[in-house]
Amino acid sequence: MIKPSEKAARLIEGINAFVRDELDPLAKREGIVWGEPVARSLLRDIWSRSCELGFYNAMLPQALGGAGLGVADLCALKEAAVLTGSPLAPHILGELSGPPRVGHLFKVANQYQVETFLGPICRAEKAVCFALTEAEAGSDATAIGTEARLEGEHYVLNGAKRYISGAPYADLAVLLAVTGPGRGPQGISAFFIDLHAEGVSIDSDYSVMSGGGAHGNILLKDVRVPVANRIGEEGAGFKLAMGRITLNRLLHCPTMLGMAGLALNLSLDYARTRKQFGQPIAMFQSINHMLADMATELYAARSMMYATAAHNDAGGDIKVQAPMCKLYASETAFRIADRAVQIHGGAGLIKGHPVEWIFRASRMMRILTGTSEIQRNTIAKGILMPG
Repeated sequence: MIKPSEKAARLIEGINAFVRDELDPLAKREGIVWGEPVARSLLRDIWSRSCELGFYNAMLPQALGGAGLGVADLCALKEAAVLTGSPLAPHILGELSGPPRVGHLFKVANQYQVETFLGPICRAEKAVCFALTEAEAGSDATAIGTEARLEGEHYVLNGAKRYISGAPYADLAVLLAVTGPGRGPQGISAFFIDLHAEGVSIDSDYSVMSGGGAHGNILLKDVRVPVANRIGEEGAGFKLAMGRITLNRLLHCPTMLGMAGLALNLSLDYARTRKQFGQPIAMFQSINHMLADMATELYAARSMMYATAAHNDAGGDIKVQAPMCKLYASETAFRIADRAVQIHGGAGLIKGHPVEWIFRASRMMRILTGTSEIQRNTIAKGILMPG
């Protein structure tokens, strides 16, 4: 298993201290539990404090104010954040609202966009979401119907995005829309959208499996967006969005495996302390075999992820290995979470318990960011038609 670099180890130590000294007391004081909405004002305070401590931007290159870590170290950092066991862990590194969502855009954004959008996001002054999914465009991302019609110095946008992570508390969206109907992927452009602009509304009256308050639909009706807000050339939006998909598939794995690792740790603690028939349940073979399988599968998945990350850091091609990791990590995490619920028994069924939340959240991971079936399509194509 890869050992984090000294720089990454220091960041992990700092994150653990941040959770222990500030986030855990905050969660207890505010009654924050797994899967429940967190007030927007409170999230902004957390983002700002994390930015002040150097965690919020840690996943960016050093030239952009980040830690300049390799992919293996990024995996270690993300996994460690989840393993803290804090329900606020996803907000430490800004993954739902900040720099990790837009860091790659610095390569194509103009100066105006850097100053107006990217800068405030990286300073935790504004939150951002990525808006691609629509009612008829899930796995088939090229089927989006939201249109952007050019009128002079503005585009007029009409359409709807749904199931958008972070939409309820975002100020901005990186949104894909059709600018060239009938041209397929070459007719899709990307825009910075002010979610407070006239004609934009957020519908967030539903909860996904992992809980409420973090997902919503973005509705656009005759929204006027300056040409200056278009990211890159017209028609380059889909390519821009897909340009990091291979790496992103890999970088979703440490979150999933962090949840699986947390489920295992909680199960080990529970098995040692929960007594039935006069002894800890860890003494029962049915329980310790489940724990053994959980640990073995987690070790295999983590080894796979870190081997792929190291290969990427060495300059290797991971276009087949990354979807393999996403597929295996997501399905392994769910199996581990399922066993964790079984070990916890009734306690694992109670809403607000971390194991109950991990079960729901890990099930989502087989759908989000590319379904298991899409990953298998990509893997099959890669091994059948290499090169």
